[in-house]
Amino acid sequence: METGRHRSQSLGSAGLAFHALLCSSLLLNAVFFAHHLLRSSPTATPERLGDGLSWALQAAREAEAVAAADCSGHGNVFLDGVTGEDGRPGCECNRCFSGPDCSVRTPNCTADADSGNPLFLEPYWRRHAAASAVVFSGWHRLSYITTGGRFHSVELDRHIRLLHRAVGNAVVDDKYLVFGAGSMQLINALVYALSPDGNADSPPASVVATVPYYPAYKSQTDMFDGREYRWDGTTATWSNNGSRNSTKGFIEFVTSPNNPDTALRKPVLAGSSAIVDHAYYWPHLTHIPAPADEDVMLFTASKLSGHAGSRFGWALIRDEKVAKRALSYVEQSIMGASRDTQLRMLKILKVILANLHGKEDIFAFGYDVMRSRWRRLNAVVSRSTRISLQKIPPQYCTYFNRIKEPSPAYAWVKCEWEEDVDCYETLLAAGIISRSGTLSEAEARYTRMSLLKAQDDFDVLLERITEFVDAEEHGRAPGGSSSM
Repeated sequence: METGRHRSQSLGSAGLAFHALLCSSLLLNAVFFAHHLLRSSPTATPERLGDGLSWALQAAREAEAVAAADCSGHGNVFLDGVTGEDGRPGCECNRCFSGPDCSVRTPNCTADADSGNPLFLEPYWRRHAAASAVVFSGWHRLSYITTGGRFHSVELDRHIRLLHRAVGNAVVDDKYLVFGAGSMQLINALVYALSPDGNADSPPASVVATVPYYPAYKSQTDMFDGREYRWDGTTATWSNNGSRNSTKGFIEFVTSPNNPDTALRKPVLAGSSAIVDHAYYWPHLTHIPAPADEDVMLFTASKLSGHAGSRFGWALIRDEKVAKRALSYVEQSIMGASRDTQLRMLKILKVILANLHGKEDIFAFGYDVMRSRWRRLNAVVSRSTRISLQKIPPQYCTYFNRIKEPSPAYAWVKCEWEEDVDCYETLLAAGIISRSGTLSEAEARYTRMSLLKAQDDFDVLLERITEFVDAEEHGRAPGGSSSM
């Protein structure tokens, strides 16, 4: 009996131990499971695909696949291009080329020299694909505002100032910076900022420009039709009326270098408020004699770096009140320039700054391209008595620290023969689309040809101009021209 009792007690103790062990195991598993759930309860970390990257690697692969597509050197594939049956975007061909890979040249193609599209810098950015690439998350800058509750990037502001100081083309230390959706938006923003308050006691400001001028100055002033300002013609109407105070309520647009004739300019009217558009005041497009230091200056990324599609421009403004009014205009109309655009431009400026005065200087690259185009065009046109180009002498440039040959953005063409009363039509008959001087209130004998576009565009333009001059030398009239 004693032995049975001891056996029963032993079995009972073993059962209790087993139950305790089982409960402990279940409890431990529950703890581990709960710990795992708590660690993974936020959004799971993306699976890493290699090279220490996750979601960024997939985006990079997509971008590289598109950039590597073969368009025969006469076109591009873009991430947002029209997709084909295979679901992938196809080649977008340069003018005068076609086919799936842009390899087919269109015979007798008309040269399009109208637009100031700055594609001459595309090869530079292809060479700097890695340094200039931007990849950002889907949640980048979702807010309306950025650092410090602002609508503009503090770092981009700083880098713009660094660039102007390094290039020596503008004084920035005593200026406010206002960003816009390209300099186009800032044209009217600055007119508004310089105009008097719209009330019965304040007559509207008179907005003027000197012929030939950029047509958007007039078209925007007319389109917005503000009660604070009105388009009042050209400076020639007002410059000789004798009174210095008579132009005090004027806003004068000055483009320097000028578009379309590329000359450096200064305000004409004494006492006027000048908006000086320095879109082309960079070393690859003109010589820089000294830093610009006007009260209101306008710049754009399109002619600096070629990024016209990003739509980014800025104004440098000395007076705080004028700057605040311009900023208010931008904030009321678009709540500031796109944050995505500002990030891209910050990256672009960092690349430009890192390469100044080096082998990969964007200004040296751009200057070489534009100087070569001007030389080649001049060599052809110099054989003609029928058309001529503006005269631009070599001049000293403080950025390059030497005498610089001309490298203008545009050719300002004059038709010299008496019968060629409309130069635009004369060139159109020869297979060249230009921009008539009448759009800038110049004589019809003048027309503008853009030299800024892709190399394919310039090559076709040079072909048509050469044919035009050759026809003149051999006594034949190209196209439907009237004379030979």
